[in-house]
Amino acid sequence: MDNPTMARLLAETADLLEIDGGDGFRIRSYRRAAEAAEQTTLDLTALTATAPSTARLLQIPGIGKGMAANLQAIAASGTLPLREELLAKYGAGLLELLKLPGMGPKTVALLWSAAQIAGIDQLAEAIETGRLAGLPRMGEKQIEKLRKGIDDYRRSAGRFRIDVAEEAAQRIAAYLLAFPGIERVTPAGSLRRGRETVGDLDLLVTGPACAPGHTAAVVEYVAAYPGIHDMIARGENKVSFHLSDGLQVDVRLLPSASYGAALQYFTGSKAHNVALRQRALKMGYTLSEWALGRLDDSSTVAAATEEEIYAALGMDWIPPELRENLGEIEAAARHALPRLIETADLRGDLHMHTTATDGHNSIREMAEAALACGYRYIAITDHSKNLAMTNGLDEKRALEQIQSIREVDRQMEGRIRVLTGIEVDILADGALDLDDEVLAQMEVVIASVHTRFEQSREEMTTRVLRAIENPYVRILGHPTGRLLLRREPFSLDLGEALRRAAELGVALEHNAAPERLDLNDRDLRLAKELGCRIVINSDSHDSRNLGKMDYGIRQLRRAWLGPEDVLNTLGPEDFLAALRPRP
Repeated sequence: MDNPTMARLLAETADLLEIDGGDGFRIRSYRRAAEAAEQTTLDLTALTATAPSTARLLQIPGIGKGMAANLQAIAASGTLPLREELLAKYGAGLLELLKLPGMGPKTVALLWSAAQIAGIDQLAEAIETGRLAGLPRMGEKQIEKLRKGIDDYRRSAGRFRIDVAEEAAQRIAAYLLAFPGIERVTPAGSLRRGRETVGDLDLLVTGPACAPGHTAAVVEYVAAYPGIHDMIARGENKVSFHLSDGLQVDVRLLPSASYGAALQYFTGSKAHNVALRQRALKMGYTLSEWALGRLDDSSTVAAATEEEIYAALGMDWIPPELRENLGEIEAAARHALPRLIETADLRGDLHMHTTATDGHNSIREMAEAALACGYRYIAITDHSKNLAMTNGLDEKRALEQIQSIREVDRQMEGRIRVLTGIEVDILADGALDLDDEVLAQMEVVIASVHTRFEQSREEMTTRVLRAIENPYVRILGHPTGRLLLRREPFSLDLGEALRRAAELGVALEHNAAPERLDLNDRDLRLAKELGCRIVINSDSHDSRNLGKMDYGIRQLRRAWLGPEDVLNTLGPEDFLAALRPRP
């Protein structure tokens, strides 16, 4: 049982309590405990197994005696009695309803009490039959918003964000590597290709314990993994199961001699693999998950490594992120694959938030954390006043923030540059949320849409175009506004926005936060084709997330981008010079 799962169970219990009309103090205590479980760096399961566990748990801010007991219960049984009691009363469908955009416990409670709606299918049926009309807070606009939310949710059902899948892969790999004779566990499939979401998780396992005819003990060990929710199938070389969140995991046991063939086979997209097999056939070979072999006598040509297989087919090894049959096979055959960007190429991060608004760390703490990441510069870009929920900065506080940033920059004594900046809101009409006189004093102005996502395509396009016409805007932040598996991109003529940004010299942000990954790989390719300047940023609200650009880097690689395509691979002076000139 890992910390995120514990946090989820506590948070779900809080939601169910609120739906049930429970005591507000009790609900808040569960939410505080969920946040504490999510944020702590301590292994809660290990703590509960160590005496005296209660005393050590109580040292974590947000954990009292009752919550310490709840954590012990979760570690022991995998759930909470109160959560199970409430689920028995209402059904698990209420938790699914909470995944819809804008759906909170109070709205779910209303739907339950007024119409006995306890799941997404029931809500959809109620919308279609008009049963929601007349309910409090259920006007036409809200009902239409719910209908769209259901459509979006159903489209994304069964998909999981890349960070969720990777964390699951890491936990399972750690478990498997503890078994004697397992030497290597490698994720394949969509995760290895860096897709922003995955449908299932493929893990390839090799080592002496996986030798043909000797896998029975390994299969039993895999089947005993404590995170399994239900078993799908188990055979001599493969075990398939679901985790508690529904993610399907396929663990494949392989002889080391076939590792490369299997890794190639289970990594490439269907289209990539079909094209590669056709190339093999034309050359007199057959390609399978076991080996690249000769057609005439079935003898093995290559199997142990991917590099051997691609080389035998007259090609350079293709980075996993490119294996989508978008020209990579032809480029590899011409020895013309690009040098793709890597995390180590980055020199700075231009989007982060501090305690001045909704961040968890001070300017100095963010600077020190960035220095530890090896960065040479950062920009502090807190929110502007339109986002009242984040304590956004008005003109007076923004000017004070500039002085605070400059003071920290002086304190760092040249070890790292700390640039002044702001993430200014793009208002509904395209105006910016702070006066130009204030923006003129910022080195990095990011303009972003955070509200009124329901605007029409024409309205949103006009809005964004007006914003980037402002001469102080140097970066357009998370340009489509999406939240993966939660909120679809707003309607925007992105091509027109990209073309105008390229003309003005406004850089486009790839927001590397795994819940955003905005722009996506396809739009990044388009941005490059149109001559746009691109930056990649973490959008960190916590110093612990600084330097976690890997998920975003994978999207840049999927877009065939190299270091020369991304501005913050430059040093600080060259970076500032490459941005849109300030008036």
